[in-house]
This record gives sequence, C-alpha cells and structure tokens, in this order.
Amino acid sequence: MDSSTQSCTVELRDADDGRVLGAGRSPHPATAPPVSEQDPEDWWSALRLALAAALDQAGLTADRIDAVSIAAQCHGLVLLDEADRVLRAAKLWNDTTSAPQAAAMVADLGASGWAEAVGSVPTAAFTITKLAWVAAHEPALLDRAHRVLLPHDWLTFRLTGEAVTDRSEASGTGYFAAHEDRYRTDLLERWVRSDRDWAPMLPRVAGPDEAVGRADTRAATALGLRRDVLVGAGAGDQHAGALGIGLGPGQVLYSLGTSGVVMTTSATPVHDGTGWVDGVADATGGWLPLMCSLNSTKVTDTVARLLGVDLPGLAALALAAERRPDRMVLAAYLDGERTPDRPDARGLLGGLRSDVTREELALAAHEGVILGLLRGHRAIRAAGAAADGEVVVAGGGARSAAYRQVLADALGRPVSTREAPEATARGAAIQAAAVLARAPVTTVRDSWAPATTTTTDPAAALPESVLDRYRALAEWRQPTEKE
Repeated sequence: MDSSTQSCTVELRDADDGRVLGAGRSPHPATAPPVSEQDPEDWWSALRLALAAALDQAGLTADRIDAVSIAAQCHGLVLLDEADRVLRAAKLWNDTTSAPQAAAMVADLGASGWAEAVGSVPTAAFTITKLAWVAAHEPALLDRAHRVLLPHDWLTFRLTGEAVTDRSEASGTGYFAAHEDRYRTDLLERWVRSDRDWAPMLPRVAGPDEAVGRADTRAATALGLRRDVLVGAGAGDQHAGALGIGLGPGQVLYSLGTSGVVMTTSATPVHDGTGWVDGVADATGGWLPLMCSLNSTKVTDTVARLLGVDLPGLAALALAAERRPDRMVLAAYLDGERTPDRPDARGLLGGLRSDVTREELALAAHEGVILGLLRGHRAIRAAGAAADGEVVVAGGGARSAAYRQVLADALGRPVSTREAPEATARGAAIQAAAVLARAPVTTVRDSWAPATTTTTDPAAALPESVLDRYRALAEWRQPTEKE
C-alpha cells in the first residue's frame, strides 16, 4: 500500500514471483502550501476503497492476503490522545507554516550541528518543526497528546494496534539519529517542550525484515483481512520507491512526482552540513542520501494549464523547442521551496525576449524542475556518496519523453526507466513478501528486479551558461511580505 500526498494505491502481488494480480487507487483531499493538512481518516477511507478496487480487479477476496506493508508520505505529524483518537488534522511534509521554527532551530544548533546529530538539517518539512509549531500555537492540544506518529505509522497502527515505525521514516523526523539507532529526545525537550516525557510517546523503530504485528484489530477485520495476516514495518514513500525500483549501489534515482527527489544508496551514513542532502536511512538497513524539492510535476502541470495543452502536448512543445544558449530559465519555486530552504520564495522566469515561443516556455518548465534536482545530485556527490552509476527516472514525470530527454541532456549520459510504474507500492509489496518468507528484504528486491523499459540518450548537451543563469536566478534572495 502506498499512501501518498495525492492518493492511496494498493497493489496485490503474488508472494512467490511478484506478479501483479490487481491494483486500485483512491484520491486524497487536495492540499497546497503554506497550510497543507489532511485528516488521517481520509487516508483510511482511501485505503479501504483502493483495496476493494484492487481485489475486484484481481478477482480475489481479502482473505487471500497473507502479508501487508504500508509506505506513505514522509514527515507528516499525527497526534493521538490517550484514547488513540486523532487530535487534529495531520500537518503534511509540504506544510510550510513551521518555517520560523525550523529557522530558529538551525540558527541555534547550526547546520553542521544538526547534520552531525540526526543526519539532516531540518526544514519546515521535518516533523520536529511541526511539533514546535503545535507547541507555540496549540499548547493545550500538545498537553493532550499521548502518541506522536507519522502517516505510515498511523496506518500500521490501525491494522495492528502496535505503535511502530521503521528506520527510513524515523530518520526524517529530526529527532531520530539513525547512525546511532536511537531517538534524540533531548532535541524534543530543547525545541518543543521540556516538560513532556517524550520516549513513551514515540513509536518503536523496527527492522526492515521484521513482522511488527498481525492485522488483528477491528479496523483490519472490517477490511476483510484474516487475523493472522503479517504486517511489515513499512517505509517512507521515497525509500520504498527505491526498493521497488531495485536501486543498487552507486545507482541514482530521479523521482518526479508531487515532490522531486534525487537519491542514491550508501552502505555508510552520509551527513551533509550544507543542508542540501538529507542523510536518511533506507528501507534495507542501509542509507539513502537524497535531496528533495517541493516543486516537481506540479510545475509542468501549471505551465500546461497556462498554455492550454495536455501533458503530452506540453512534452511535444518542449521537445520541439530550439535549444538556444540564451533561452529562458525558470527557478521553479511555485509554492516556496524545501531545498534550498526558501519557504517564502515564488517562481521566477528569467530571460524573456520579444520573440519567445510557446515551445521555449515548455522547455523552461521541464528544465526548471530538472536543473534544481541536478544541483542536488552534485551535492550528494560532494557529500561523499558514490552517485555515478546508472541513472533511473521514476514517478509520474518519468512517463514524459520531455522530462527523460531534458534529464539525459543535463547529465550528458543515458537515463533509463524500469518496469515499476508504482514503485512505492511495489517496494511495500517487496517488504511484505520478505516478512512472509522470513527472508532479507534485499533478497526479495533482487529476485523481483524490474526490467529496463526505456533508455534515453543525450541529444543536445546542456550549455554550462544555461546552468549558470539558472543558478543565479535560483539563488537570488527574494524579499518576503514581512519585509
């Protein structure tokens, strides 16, 4: 199961060979920064509908399911009271209202201090900043909080009654040091509240191959699941996506969805004090240094709407554009930005001329997304990760020939796609199959390795001058409304 920002997707796969038997999807309520919140009950309703659709497509009943694993959007804050009722709508990863709390934390401990402590430098995306926002704006609500969970933790809790998470999700909270395998409750005491006993409020951190419980709650029974169904620890969506793609050592994944992410695997922790690279854990017991942007396919969605074309039409325009070295560039900060940390920024278009074309604007939209991620790729290499192997592109944007071509041209090397259109749900299924077989998750990952479906070779090298002009535009400090 993949409970993303936009929807819940369920894939039913054969536990032995990984064949897809059925799939279903149900949408979540739409959100947009700066206030981006969802009611967790809506996630459960979407999960129920998506599971029913998948079972219907497969011609199966729920009692045929033997194991389940849930991956979900990262960082979101779910607070429960003593009766395990949700206290407020969950603040999502792309809610930027806690930007002042994030800035205060970084100013106090320093970027390098945070990287050393928990592997990453917190932004408004991180759970610890959202907790600090609640402490500042809704202190009475925090008084009532009994559990602090993340989205996939809560869904697993609904199935099993167990408060449990995994290393990948915990490492993106800002209060779990994955390299030391421990919560840093001292950070919560310092920046959220010093009068709370945080340890009992936090979920247990399980291993990637571990069965964390059985689907024996009333909510699980209502789904039609047997009470002996095994439930895996789950994972963050990007972490499960890397698992579903079969990302190997040194390989690089560009994920183009609601957010844009570039990542690689690492056998050792990667801590970057610049704030560009999140040194998070992966879903196999290793590490997944990554850079995440707030604006990805929404950028091309927006420009397609402005030009009055559909996405294939926008891709065709971009591919037909003249690749002139003085072409327009777009700093694609439509809804603020996470990396670099610019929560108040907006998109900037530079290089407008009187002879500008629709094709050039379409190209600028695709390049604006890719060039931001390219800077993240370079930052991952600079932080010491081996990120020079095969480049794979996934997510909804990977279906666009224009995104694939722009990425290949920007890198100057081929990029490929793999037979994993729903990589996150596929990764969750890999974990569930590993739990069922009592096998290492890497063994199932490798045995289910998806085939390469497309390879896109570079066609026109990206002039360094284009990247220079993009960088200058992206780094310009925009005045905020407060000023």
